[in-house]
Amino acid sequence: MTGRPSAGSGSGTAARRRGRPPRTEAADTRDRILTAARDEFSERGYEKTSVRGIAKSAGVDPALVHHYFGTKEQVFEAAITMAFGPALQAPTAVEEGPLDGVGERLARFFFGVWENPATRAPLLAIVRSAVTNETAAAVFRRIIATQVLHRIAVRLELPDAELRAELAAAQLVGTAVLRYVIKVEPLASADPEQIIARLAPVVQGHLTDP
Repeated sequence: MTGRPSAGSGSGTAARRRGRPPRTEAADTRDRILTAARDEFSERGYEKTSVRGIAKSAGVDPALVHHYFGTKEQVFEAAITMAFGPALQAPTAVEEGPLDGVGERLARFFFGVWENPATRAPLLAIVRSAVTNETAAAVFRRIIATQVLHRIAVRLELPDAELRAELAAAQLVGTAVLRYVIKVEPLASADPEQIIARLAPVVQGHLTDP
């Protein structure tokens, strides 16, 4: 016997339509918001970027941005994590292989990320935002401390390991700021291999010298 769909079946379909989007659609929306946030922070910096502007760029309602990420600071942190992803793999240069020669491996990996145009643009946006806004700086510090410096320090197994890791990072990040952000010459135009050759022994010294 055939008949009309039950009221319960129809109401269930309607409920699903009115509720949250399916998992695949939700993941696509979340990724679209993150991409838009990365681009907005890159173009405008932290202070001039708004949740409403991110939502407009992503083609979604601002409420969805808050639903997936929360506050503007949380959106920024998520966008940093996505954009900074390649650089967050830097500790593998310490973890994979002996400590002897880690300075060169780390410097080569670090500047490889910066020399790649695809990863340089979001990194520039992150650094510029962190330099000009304390909230952005706090997020940046938290990510660097937990996902990069701590992992390097643990591998060193030395009493002052955290200080050593921070000094090595300061050497690399400071050089990157002068070369890619401030563009001080002749550093800005120097061959990356020349920079790596000069920095690697210094980074090595910070990490392993007595």
